[in-house]
Amino acid sequence: MSMAAIAARPPSAHVREHRSVLAAAEKRLLVWIAGRLPQAITADHLTAVGVVGAAGAGLAFAMARWTPWTLAAVPVCLAINWFGDSLDGTIARVRHQQRPRYGFYVDHVVDLVNAVSLFGGLAASGLMQPVLALVLLVAYVLLCAESFLATHAVGVFRLSFSGVGPTELRILLAAGALVAIGRPTVTPFGWGPFALFDVGAAIAASGMAGAFLISAFRNGRQLYREEPLIARDR
Repeated sequence: MSMAAIAARPPSAHVREHRSVLAAAEKRLLVWIAGRLPQAITADHLTAVGVVGAAGAGLAFAMARWTPWTLAAVPVCLAINWFGDSLDGTIARVRHQQRPRYGFYVDHVVDLVNAVSLFGGLAASGLMQPVLALVLLVAYVLLCAESFLATHAVGVFRLSFSGVGPTELRILLAAGALVAIGRPTVTPFGWGPFALFDVGAAIAASGMAGAFLISAFRNGRQLYREEPLIARDR
């Protein structure tokens, strides 16, 4: 995108880039569902549904400290979260009822609240070291912050990194919860045993930190090239 295009772009305008493994199929499914939802259901209602789903998943994780069977509710709650969080923007676009600045702001404030619910539940679950849950939350917030800054400065809002987006992360988290019911520890390469979610947290935090660094370097280099210093006569 040229500097002229960036300068002419309204503050709320940006390009959405979603290249996760499931993105194409997910988009078709979401548009199909959005076209069949009752008119009484609005984007704000769906955002609230997403919050309820994330809070339920966090609570199910937290209650696993007393019984692992609450983990069976995690995939259900994450599916509810996916339904609300993924459909709120889709239904606005399908119905041509978009409020770009409001939608962008509220959607991502809610995303941060949902992350606190999930990682807080994991920290309380006994399945993951609380410090690792905190590291995971910090890595997630850093990646979100870089993405939001890039949306404003570069005009591209990236929803996925290396083929992994929110939906893929939900699937991995749901699968991990089900596995942890009967096998909360693992011995990777014969090492351990380690808590399954500790290993998952280390991998996820490393991946998010790597995505943050790569994206920050790429966007910084692009902006540096598009805004060269111009010597002026004094």
